[in-house]
Amino acid sequence: MRVAVLDDYQGVARDLADWSQLPPGSDLTVFEQPLGDVYGDLGAVAAALEPFDVLVIMRERTPFPASLIDRLPNLKLLVTTGARNNAIDLKACAARGIPVCGTRMVGTPTAELTWGLILALAKRIPTEERALREGRWQTGLTGDLGGKRLGLVGLGKLGSKVAKVGQAFGMEVVAWSPNLTDERAAEAGVTRVEKRDLFATADVVSVHLVLSERTRGVVGAEEIGAMKPTAFLVNTSRAGLVDEAALVHALRHGHIGGAGIDVFPIEPLPANSLWLDLPNTVLTPHLGYVTRENYAVFYRDALEDILAWTAGSPVRLLSPA
Repeated sequence: MRVAVLDDYQGVARDLADWSQLPPGSDLTVFEQPLGDVYGDLGAVAAALEPFDVLVIMRERTPFPASLIDRLPNLKLLVTTGARNNAIDLKACAARGIPVCGTRMVGTPTAELTWGLILALAKRIPTEERALREGRWQTGLTGDLGGKRLGLVGLGKLGSKVAKVGQAFGMEVVAWSPNLTDERAAEAGVTRVEKRDLFATADVVSVHLVLSERTRGVVGAEEIGAMKPTAFLVNTSRAGLVDEAALVHALRHGHIGGAGIDVFPIEPLPANSLWLDLPNTVLTPHLGYVTRENYAVFYRDALEDILAWTAGSPVRLLSPA
């Protein structure tokens, strides 16, 4: 059995699971770099993966549309880290009889990163750190969070965690999502408001929704245009939730105070990306789930998925909608 682990950017996959438990004679290959142009011509990706029986993929780093799955005749099992992966065509896998298994996750590291971005923006940490190294001292004023309004677009597991920290800072926390009720918001100590009110009044807007056809572009030009010129927008969820062109325009023209972004339409971020030249931004390379604790669970569960499948009893199966 030939097994490949994809997109191990940090080179830790071999150390975080005991791959010696694979059936005797198995061969393990680990790819630490992206394979070809995963958002364009899939030829290089298909050529690299064609020999393998089992693929272990990291979240949505390499998309698996039907056009790629059809070019992998030896593929018998696909394992993705996490409990969902919108970049896999599950129907195409089902049509080929290829089971797709997921893994568990631990903690809420994305909520922690969200606050890292909010604090970096409000306290001008990257800007002042660079200035200090360049010999300049206190180049601008920072802002307080206490008494400000935090607007959460989504109040699920992660949004609720972010809300608690905001409350600890003394912020007024409001929230909106397509299905949020007054009762559910009250349970989290949060006030539900209408969508436009949230964007027009919040000092910090943080996005915490699952990307779907219903939520794609939920933060559009109208919402961004309603924001205060001093307000920050933070997105640690998915790039597709926010209208990229509208956000870039607002940042470039100073219509909002800044943005903290961990997710991008194309990842890894190309060297010529317009994001790299935008003012008033704090950018991180999709670090929301990238913790040692999470990766240990990912890879151990991935190995468990493979062993369960070889034993004829696959676990944590993902099914087409």
